[in-house]
Amino acid sequence: MDGVVVWKKKSLDARGRQPYFLVTAEVYAVGEDRMMDRGFQLQDVSKSKEVHIVGAGPAGLFCALELIELGLKPIVLERGKGVKERRRDLALMNREKLVNAESNYCFGEGGAGTYSDGKLYTRSAKRGPVQKVLRCLVEHGAPEAITFEAHPHIGTNKLPQLVEALRKSIEDCGGEVRFNSRVDGMVIEGGVLRRLVLQGGESLSVASVVLATGHSARDIFEMLDRSGVAIEAKPFAIGVRLEHPQALIDQIQYKCDTRGDALPPSSYSLVEQIQGRGVFSFCMCPGGIIAPAATAAGEVVVNGWSPSKRNGKFANSGYVVTVDDRDFAPFEKSGALRALRYQQHWEKMAFTATGSLSAPAQRMEDFIQGKISTQLPENSYLPGLVSCGIEGVLSPAVHARIRESLVVLGKKMKGFRTNDAILVGVESRTSSPIRIPRLSETLQHTQVSNLYPCGEGAGYAGGIMSAALDGMRVANAIVATK
Repeated sequence: MDGVVVWKKKSLDARGRQPYFLVTAEVYAVGEDRMMDRGFQLQDVSKSKEVHIVGAGPAGLFCALELIELGLKPIVLERGKGVKERRRDLALMNREKLVNAESNYCFGEGGAGTYSDGKLYTRSAKRGPVQKVLRCLVEHGAPEAITFEAHPHIGTNKLPQLVEALRKSIEDCGGEVRFNSRVDGMVIEGGVLRRLVLQGGESLSVASVVLATGHSARDIFEMLDRSGVAIEAKPFAIGVRLEHPQALIDQIQYKCDTRGDALPPSSYSLVEQIQGRGVFSFCMCPGGIIAPAATAAGEVVVNGWSPSKRNGKFANSGYVVTVDDRDFAPFEKSGALRALRYQQHWEKMAFTATGSLSAPAQRMEDFIQGKISTQLPENSYLPGLVSCGIEGVLSPAVHARIRESLVVLGKKMKGFRTNDAILVGVESRTSSPIRIPRLSETLQHTQVSNLYPCGEGAGYAGGIMSAALDGMRVANAIVATK
């Protein structure tokens, strides 16, 4: 039959004995008009009014693109380096265990999103124009499949070039992206932010400022607190990275000895209620690696990512427990920074356990039995692992719940509980430990009228897609309040 087939949704159902794909498509006859999703309609804003954006992560970049569509000129200030220069600093982290506090897996062009693995799934269509974001990503180099896959994913190997292309689009329209431009201070007068002070003392006069610095910009949180700008401690989650052989996860999920070529590497999503708290998997990376996500010397933080083909030997996920003010009580003298100080404490404990960027690790069954692993299996963490008791880098409340949940999962999922799996600590940057309060209608800070807290670092997003959508939402709020 002649015509055009447009894929709308594709998902995999592996709950039964025989996995199968569910596909939805629209079919158009030859010459028939069809609805097409659009990306951004960009224009020249080189002579337009300026909006300053602090942070070039997903929230900052998509805020900039939306501002351009709306006729304003974004000036993006990024503390780190461009993608190419940043790559060298990541190599030093993995090879020589050296952390550059301004250029790492969290700071630099694209923020933490550049070296995540590009998961784009969001559960809520109410968040905003999801298809507009996906179409924009396709226009800048992402595969067309992200527009219809149920769990779209780009891959860490493809994200850097895509992020550079997004920046080029901003610059081609007259917007600016400035690297090595860390914000060190703010001049606030009468509830209005008048100037931003950059590293080295440069002072910028500003009209509107979007604060999109990500969940790891601790110096920004501390600067706001010192300046008397309201911030709030918020609950988050902390735990470990859990790594299995990918072949084992395939066997468990697909109920077969060997995964066929037609099936993608298998993933999982786990959640248990243990002793009144949620214990859950987070950022599951099939065929991926565990990566160092520290942003300062003297701390160990782990995260995970997958390449586009997800063809690595291991599967890993964050496996974490929710923590709140009950846990932050020992740091209550730190006020609004108490959750951040709790987070820092356990990252420092992980560093103390190994003495370097090497991460503390324990085989799963040894962890459950309370035994130090005599040796660790082959794994994906390039700076290296040190066999330690993981209970030393987690609070008793977190340790006990992870242990109990793994016992429960071992009964539910045959083969999941195994000494071929390892726990690597600590996974602590699941979300921001700070919320920067804003007005629900105008999205302005509750005290500073021209400051717009945005994205994951401000406590309003979690992941690339929700951060991008929040950036776009803020851009529209700025135009609406002009």
